[in-house]
Amino acid sequence: MTPPVRKPLEPSEAHPITIEPTGTRVTVRIGGAVVAETDAALTLREADYPAVQYIPLSDVVAHLATSETRTFCPYKGHAGYYNVLTPDGDTVDDAAWTYAEPYPAVAAIAGHLAFYPDKADVGVGT
Repeated sequence: MTPPVRKPLEPSEAHPITIEPTGTRVTVRIGGAVVAETDAALTLREADYPAVQYIPLSDVVAHLATSETRTFCPYKGHAGYYNVLTPDGDTVDDAAWTYAEPYPAVAAIAGHLAFYPDKADVGVGT
């Protein structure tokens, strides 16, 4: 089913969003196993939310299985989710998300995904 078309909300002084290169290695582990490692992460800061590391899809080493979960952010667009299959055979449901076609204000995160901090250990500078 095609998601409804919605007018994007633009970042503003009241709801700022910035995206910058992280500038250091980011390593993502699930259950101790490395599932992604990159020197090309982007840090997205949005309003008062904690900063989120967006990892290039090409730097994910774990097997990803598309999830049925979909969400919508009025600033970023429609998000799709992935289950992560770890090297030891575990599956972590909806561990990561991506915006395949993000709104123009956050276009830099296209081709990247982020991991939930309660499902993965996202280490910056590790």
